[in-house]
Amino acid sequence: MEVVLKEIVIHVSHLTKFYGRLLALDHIDFDVKEGEIFGFLGPNGAGKTTTIRLLTGLSKPTDGNASILGFDINTEITEVKKRVGVVPEFSNLYDELSALDNLLFVAQLYGVPRLARRKKAEDLLKTFGLFERKDSPFRMFSHGMKRALTIAAALIHDPKIVFLDEPTVGLDVVAARSLRNLIGNLRQQGVTLFITTHYLEEADILCDRIAILVKGRIVKIDTPKALKAATEEESVIEFSFAELSSTLIHDISDKLPEAKLVVMDYNKVRIHGGMPGKIYDNVCQLIREKGIEIQSVNSIRPTLEDAFIKITGLSPTVMSIEKGGK
Repeated sequence: MEVVLKEIVIHVSHLTKFYGRLLALDHIDFDVKEGEIFGFLGPNGAGKTTTIRLLTGLSKPTDGNASILGFDINTEITEVKKRVGVVPEFSNLYDELSALDNLLFVAQLYGVPRLARRKKAEDLLKTFGLFERKDSPFRMFSHGMKRALTIAAALIHDPKIVFLDEPTVGLDVVAARSLRNLIGNLRQQGVTLFITTHYLEEADILCDRIAILVKGRIVKIDTPKALKAATEEESVIEFSFAELSSTLIHDISDKLPEAKLVVMDYNKVRIHGGMPGKIYDNVCQLIREKGIEIQSVNSIRPTLEDAFIKITGLSPTVMSIEKGGK
């Protein structure tokens, strides 16, 4: 069976950005292949949005270079802009215009032939489930509908690559799931997607490969499966308690110096490393002494969250700072 090698459509070399004395992006290198969903995963302020701004011509690099579909972002950015779609974190559409008029306006900006604009716009509205609201002002849409229309606008000129900056921030669970399905459908159509996110679960579900970005530097690039496999060498046991206090966490840590504790939601603690039998016995003994009820004990398969903790040394709670958890 012949192996088809996919073309590299984004090539980044030593890309660097200073804002004054602040180093926002520190000599990053990566490639993105045609038709893949490539994720930039990291906490707020890691440099994710800065990367998109540099690759789409909204900002100029301080050092380094990149090419998009073979076009240099420093010398051929006009050609780059013709071939990519950008979905910013906050919508750039017009509140006073209807959904249809917004798409027609963007189509005109991108030079879509006049006779093709309306059909293209209406087809996208149908694809995104917005056709019945085509004459409604954008300001009347829900947040999920606004995100969907913003993505539709980014596709009006049939771009080869779409950049999505935090696509599901602020969406409820149903709207976020719907949007992830739309992103998956775009990939099936051969569109290359570059997604920034600080949601670990979202990156795991969507992405073919993930670059983990911390303080402007890429610390790891691999598939979600490979990132999680790197964590499988240590056990992970999850305890759920009737009540969880800082004193109990401290006492467990003292009793298990060889293991690492991660506090989860809903009175849960995950203990990484160590001997599972010894961990179970020691925790149970401690809990009996304190008269606290254990509600459940589970052996956990490594998640992308576990991989993130191991690779970066950061708590997953930093991913929600300033953006709000989901």
